[in-house]
Parts: sequence; structure tokens; C-alpha cells
Amino acid sequence: VAHLSGGWQRRVNIAASLVHSPDVLVLDEPTAGLDIEARYELWHIIKQQQRAGATILLTTHQLDEAERLCSRVGILHNGHIAIEGTLEQLRRAVPATQLANIESDDEDGIARRAEELGWALRHYGGRLTLLLPHEHTLKAVVDLLHGTGLTSVSLLPVGLEHVYVEVTGAAKV
Repeated sequence: VAHLSGGWQRRVNIAASLVHSPDVLVLDEPTAGLDIEARYELWHIIKQQQRAGATILLTTHQLDEAERLCSRVGILHNGHIAIEGTLEQLRRAVPATQLANIESDDEDGIARRAEELGWALRHYGGRLTLLLPHEHTLKAVVDLLHGTGLTSVSLLPVGLEHVYVEVTGAAKV
């Protein structure tokens, strides 16, 4: 095994942990070093283990992975659990029911219009994002932002990444 690539070593470790059909499975960064196909395959195996009744403790930096696989999530920050609960409970940490990623030639104009509408504004990962208190259609958001230099808008649900940056204070207002 020592002569295998890191990805294949990871596969062997996972196979060894599953061979006895454990009731409790602890996985620490299980997809680290895996290619995308192996990652998807492992996600499928984890889901199978869950359906078979196994309790799985998963640590990961991949928030999309946690969203896809976990029924309960704890977010660690500075060595402490900053928030813990179901995905629905965690999403409530973001003061929005829907998000709008915005591109505009006039970010100040967007900010003024968002304030008029009572929408909070954040920079998530360098992207200008409006926190919408109620769900809107794409057309409604475009209409409400008319005249603000809007060049692009996309709507998305509140995700675990947004929860993380809100809870840890990494979101830039």
C-alpha cells in the first residue's frame, strides 16, 4: 500500500474501514486527495452506509460535501463549535431566504437600492450578494434593481458556505 498514490492509499483506508460493516464510522477528510470520480463514488458509499443505519462522523473543509452528506452539522471556529444543528437550523443564521449574486457597473447604486428595499448586502468570496428576506423570481429582482447599472444577477439558496461566513464573521458588509 505504501507504494500506491495518495488517492489509492485513501481508497484502501476507506475499504478497510468498511469491510466489517461498522455501526459507527469516523471519516476524517475522506475525499482529500481523491479525483472527482472517486469523490462521487465515496459519497455514494457514505449514503449507502447511512441508509443501512450506520452513524457517520465526518470532518471536512468541503462545505458542499457536508451539505450533501450530513443531517447535522457543527461549524468549528477558533477551536470551538460556533453553531450546530440541522442544515435548516443553520441556514437561519443568514438573515435571508434567498440570495442574489450581483454584478454591476455601479456597486454604490446597488447598495443604495438594496438599502431602500431593506435588503442586506454582503461580499461573499468577493462577490456582491444581496440577502433577500423573501423569495423572488429573477425577473422581479431585475425589475427592482432597474437603473442601478446591473449587468448580471443570479439567484441561489442560502448554503452552508454562507452560514459559515456569517457565523465566523468572515462576511464583509
